[in-house]
Amino acid sequence: MATKILETADVDETAVIGDGSQVWHLAQVRDGVVLGERCVVGRGAYIGSGVQVGSDCKIQNYALVYEPASLADGVFVGPAAVLTNDQYPRAVNPDGSIKDTSDWHAVGVDVGTGASIGARAVCVAPLRIGAWATVAAGAVVTRDVPDFAIVAGVPAKQRGWVGHAGHPLVDEGSGRWSCPVTGRVYQADEDKTLREVVTR
Repeated sequence: MATKILETADVDETAVIGDGSQVWHLAQVRDGVVLGERCVVGRGAYIGSGVQVGSDCKIQNYALVYEPASLADGVFVGPAAVLTNDQYPRAVNPDGSIKDTSDWHAVGVDVGTGASIGARAVCVAPLRIGAWATVAAGAVVTRDVPDFAIVAGVPAKQRGWVGHAGHPLVDEGSGRWSCPVTGRVYQADEDKTLREVVTR
């Protein structure tokens, strides 16, 4: 697949766009961005300065990914989702002067391999979305999300586990969970983390 950047997209000349990636109408990709191979940046999406995006990612229409976010391979960011970067937002300083870049410290959202962030979800930095986790549409995430967890609500709370296919896992008892799509088996450990059980 050939790389495709529409003329109506705004891609900074210092951005690195991987082979086979597509950047669509009205998207903005800022300076220093590294976008991996075979990515899709949808209409009107924004990727902030220096953001690192792995390969095979989809950043859907009007999603806002503010620096210094980092997305691993295979991440899905749904339409109009927001990854914030200002922990204590203000337009002005206490003395009334207008804030500039020297008056605040940007913090980012780190998204693990294969994770999905649903439409209109807001991820409030600083935090990490674990590998293969799912953030439900409309959720407001204010704390780290474990690998394979599914979170929903405002504020977001864990509602269960998902597998590599993104489907909710089935509780098999004794801390074992299975995927109804792939048949993969997972084990919930005492520290409330989930790991895949490798069978031979």
